[in-house]
Amino acid sequence: MSYSHKIDKTAKMADVQITNEGSTMSTVPFRNRDGKLVDVPMVTASRLKNEFGTVFEQAALSGAVVITKHDTPRAVLLSYAEFEALTASATPALDDLSERFDKLLATMQTPEAKAGVAAAFDATPEELGAAAVKAARAAQPR
Repeated sequence: MSYSHKIDKTAKMADVQITNEGSTMSTVPFRNRDGKLVDVPMVTASRLKNEFGTVFEQAALSGAVVITKHDTPRAVLLSYAEFEALTASATPALDDLSERFDKLLATMQTPEAKAGVAAAFDATPEELGAAAVKAARAAQPR
């Protein structure tokens, strides 16, 4: 078995992508802001320290770079566009939840809802059991 064949086999086993320059670079799958699954390159912390400008440009162009220390992912350097997409997507969800909560709270503040809660707290265990059985039977598909 030739030396280059061993390298190719090792690269495939380690899920390593071989670049045109002949150097090897591991990748990690990542869903980008467009929802596409892309391979994000992994860079060692030493390389980041020694070649910050190059790694910075790589993150800015590709969207992200995973920083490893002792072969373990420790951090991610994101492009500003990826960062904005991550932070912007969480904001509408929180606003939507707040709106839904406010609507639910408003329905619970009606006189009918207050009377229903009072009746439930004043009911005997037998009355609660009968109401539960009635609700369960009504919910069963026929």
